[in-house]
Amino acid sequence: MNKNKIKDIVIVGGGTSGWMTAAMLIKLFKAQLNITLIESESIGTIGVGEATIPPLQIFNSVLGINEADFIKQTQASFKLGIQFENWGKDKDSYMHAFGHIGKDIGYTQFHHYWLKSSPQNAHSFWGYSLNYQAAAENKFAPIDTIKGSPLAGITHAYHFDASLYAQMLRQYSENLSVKRLEGFISSVQLKQEGDIRSVTLKDGQVINGDLFIDCSGFAALLIGQQLNVGYENWQHWLPCDSAYAVPCERSEPLVPYTRSIAHKAGWQWRIPLQHRTGNGLVYSSQHITDDEAKSLLLSNLDGKPLAEPKKISFTTGRREKQWHKNCVAIGLSSGFLEPLESTSLHLVQSAIIRLTKFFPHQGIQQSSVDEYNRQSKLEFEQIRDFIILHYHVNQRSSSSNKTDLWQQCRDMPIPASLQQKIDCFRTTGAVTRYQDELFTEAAWIQVLLGQGVTPKDYNPLANNINQSDLTEFLSNVKQIISGAVTNMPTHNDYIQRL
Repeated sequence: MNKNKIKDIVIVGGGTSGWMTAAMLIKLFKAQLNITLIESESIGTIGVGEATIPPLQIFNSVLGINEADFIKQTQASFKLGIQFENWGKDKDSYMHAFGHIGKDIGYTQFHHYWLKSSPQNAHSFWGYSLNYQAAAENKFAPIDTIKGSPLAGITHAYHFDASLYAQMLRQYSENLSVKRLEGFISSVQLKQEGDIRSVTLKDGQVINGDLFIDCSGFAALLIGQQLNVGYENWQHWLPCDSAYAVPCERSEPLVPYTRSIAHKAGWQWRIPLQHRTGNGLVYSSQHITDDEAKSLLLSNLDGKPLAEPKKISFTTGRREKQWHKNCVAIGLSSGFLEPLESTSLHLVQSAIIRLTKFFPHQGIQQSSVDEYNRQSKLEFEQIRDFIILHYHVNQRSSSSNKTDLWQQCRDMPIPASLQQKIDCFRTTGAVTRYQDELFTEAAWIQVLLGQGVTPKDYNPLANNINQSDLTEFLSNVKQIISGAVTNMPTHNDYIQRL
């Protein structure tokens, strides 16, 4: 008998990250594991993860969750991208629209043909995005391809109530034999070699486990407080350290995109759900007081507030090891990146899937732990760079005062990995990506162009098409997209049909 075999899993913390973890592990491993989740309903959740990116569709599909049921039970709406307002120059806006833009020809990416034709008008680039054109018209339909053409269809994500999603996944998990315990952790018992042996609840219950998953949020009860794994602070690149969150009454129309609105010391999110709008202000406490931030948020709602704004304090960065000994940190215990690109729940999802790929069936192997940590570190750093990009290439007006947040972000040294990408795009129009990097070429191009970084050149392969044929090609792509959007129902109508 193998005494090292992993059989008993203990998840400390519920919320979205805890129940996503429980649901996927019990779905994939079925009777191979005994899963216990410990949570207390008296401990609130952060609740900023109401906007996602497209991969959540895959997560729900693996669980067997029907999209219509998901939309109904979580009061969800569809999301085609994120509209960034005031991030370039004041009053400017652009969208990071999901999905494809235009049509690549051979080995040459579409944006090089566009750069050859009309780089002087950056905003015309979004004329070749089906997602953007649908979002601008408040339209939505889940089409895989545009009928009668080689162009890709809609790529969508969701806005949803994270607490309702957690409830949905809790019921799902408990139906598949996950055991839930209500209570607080009073103490943690370690083995001689430093692994976690068990946790004890305040009522005296002792829960033993082979593998512990820390979903305790910023508290990091296991990975931080007990195993003393350090935290890498990235606030020198991302100075915001606070947020206020508040729901308000739903406004019309129900738009199929998230809004990110830059303000003097941070930015505001606006997330439209069926029953309300989620709002928040992410800000730097070094550049604005809490009272000023709260007032700024409340004065920029598009409906009556439904609660008192909730203050959240955070330190941007990552846990130095997200798997240490027999403990894996998932969710906020593993690190935090502000939700500018809606990656919070994606990091939960990718951590869960990564764990399933390196699951310690016959005992924990250090080689697997090391590779898990290497991949986690790289993923966090790549998303970090993409978020820094928005701040660094901003063109907001300022007094050139070093105490101005936006001027500070323009002047600061940035990671070499990000500087290389910006330099390469600015000089040649090329987008460099690493293998398995989350954000696509189209995502990088939209943020760079949207915030005023225009390439000086394009790939000479684009010269293989003469100007007359290129003009016709670009015109045809636009017309096909326009026709597809015309035939779509409104976003709200589509949801009502569900």
